[in-house]
Amino acid sequence: MTLTSFGPANRIKRSAETHPLTWRLRDDGEAVWLDEYQAKNGYAAARKAFADMSQDDIVQTVKDAGLKGRGGAGFPTGVKWGLMPKDESINIRYLLCNADEMEPNTWKDRMLMEQLPHLLIEGMLISARALKTYRGYIFLRGEYTTAAKHLNRAVEEAKAAGLLGKNILGSGFDFELFVHTGAGRYICGEETALINSLEGRRANPRSKPPFPAAVGVWGKPTCVNNVETLCNVPAIIADGVDWYKSLAREGSEDHGTKLMGFSGKVKNPGLWELPFGVTARELFEDYAGGMRDGYKLKCWQPGGAGTGFLLPEHLDAQMYAGGIAKVGTRMGTGLAMAVDDSVNMVSLLRNMEEFFSRESCGFCTPCRDGLPWSVKLLRAIENGEGQAGDIETLLGLVGFLGPGKTFCAHAPGAVEPLGSAIKYFRPEFEAGIAPTSAVVPPLARPIVVGA
Repeated sequence: MTLTSFGPANRIKRSAETHPLTWRLRDDGEAVWLDEYQAKNGYAAARKAFADMSQDDIVQTVKDAGLKGRGGAGFPTGVKWGLMPKDESINIRYLLCNADEMEPNTWKDRMLMEQLPHLLIEGMLISARALKTYRGYIFLRGEYTTAAKHLNRAVEEAKAAGLLGKNILGSGFDFELFVHTGAGRYICGEETALINSLEGRRANPRSKPPFPAAVGVWGKPTCVNNVETLCNVPAIIADGVDWYKSLAREGSEDHGTKLMGFSGKVKNPGLWELPFGVTARELFEDYAGGMRDGYKLKCWQPGGAGTGFLLPEHLDAQMYAGGIAKVGTRMGTGLAMAVDDSVNMVSLLRNMEEFFSRESCGFCTPCRDGLPWSVKLLRAIENGEGQAGDIETLLGLVGFLGPGKTFCAHAPGAVEPLGSAIKYFRPEFEAGIAPTSAVVPPLARPIVVGA
């Protein structure tokens, strides 16, 4: 998938003033290596941060800019940075980049790592300076082999140029950076599961508190940020808070720009850097080109498989966290999926819940047993063998696995699309209930985990 930047009438010109993440991209889709990156003002922000700003100044600037996490949760980055201990005697700290991008229908971090690896390295370098971390890891999804190759080459280039390693830019500050490829588990998107996996442990989320800022990798203070989040840092440092805040559309409570996209049977599937506050309709119609001929939009997800379904009438919602919340779900990763009118929602949800069930770490009972239960019921309904009460049982599972009911956010994200699909398309679920079935108590139906 290549990044495209075509508007409704003419090609949109990417510039440093309007597209801080993507203006350096090459038209041929090849990676931007060190010489070209520096010719395009690369590492200027890092030089400014090292020469003219204290570590506290960097943290405060990111906090004032209102940068929020771009991995889906949207936690304020500057606030997260501020949780790291101030005690100067703690001389071992870690910075982790969450590059495990396992969310179905999301590929934004992949594009940044494959085509702009030095942007991520510069963002991590500035962040490490602010957080006083001496070592960083890019925890990369194992399937991203091209990204791994490009990141490793970029790390070597940066080392050779004195931008990583000992005494960076003559500052006396040392920072080592390593690319670590994971074994491929969705749950590693949760930061403490990622930490466990990096340490060579089973990828289970940890009990919190303590939080990673206090006890993280190998028991030391650790900050975990998403790829796109870290890639925003150089522009904020270089061009300032007021400029960054001015990028978003009026009405948006989030600042800056966001990589957004549309997939599915649209005419122009792709990925674009757009200001927060753009409407989903503009993204769908002007950028993605609407549905292909012969297909009609049935529903859409705003940001990955773990977000709820919305209807065509919800396309006027603004693409920022609060704007999507107003229509009943989360923005997530901001990469939307169009579902066309040929898709059966029961089959789609069965496929999704099979994925989420398989990716559960199995630590807590509601998730470990509830998700396979939903798969079994959906499979029966899909085959026309559902029984009276099955839909109510599914809705019960949506409640039992909701926010605050499980050890981490995996199960709540897994059942959000299920609840919204039943809400908007219940007749499709009812069609799979056998007409002569009687109500069977839920616990009377055997559940075979993994069946």
